[in-house]
Amino acid sequence: MTETDGTHRRRTRVRRLRSASESLLSIALLLEAVLVFFVVMVAYGLKVLPPGAVFGGGALLVVLLIVAGRLAGRAAGVWLGWVLQAALIAIGFLLPLMYFIGAIFAVIWIYCFITGRRLDRQKATYLRDNPTFPTDQPASPNN
Repeated sequence: MTETDGTHRRRTRVRRLRSASESLLSIALLLEAVLVFFVVMVAYGLKVLPPGAVFGGGALLVVLLIVAGRLAGRAAGVWLGWVLQAALIAIGFLLPLMYFIGAIFAVIWIYCFITGRRLDRQKATYLRDNPTFPTDQPASPNN
């Protein structure tokens, strides 16, 4: 954009406010995507399946985890996240240690789910009780 005096004005994009639940769940799913990378390497090294199946299945699971992370603010993303928790545990059929590791990540998912919902309720209560709080303004210009 050009101003009348010839200077350029930079447009700043305002970021959408994310709920605590959305943030926590997307972080958990991203960590699981990293985990799947290492699981794929172990499955390939142990030759539990043909290489195409290991890398193809791993890539599909990583893509689904990333998609679920991006959709974590919507009901569909949360449901997909729950399904993916079951899928991670089910990998234990191929790599028995994944029963344990998948269960740990499922507990992390559940903790993020419960804590995020609690924090969102607390924030909603605070905003309801303090209506003058500026929700449409960034907290500081350095965000």
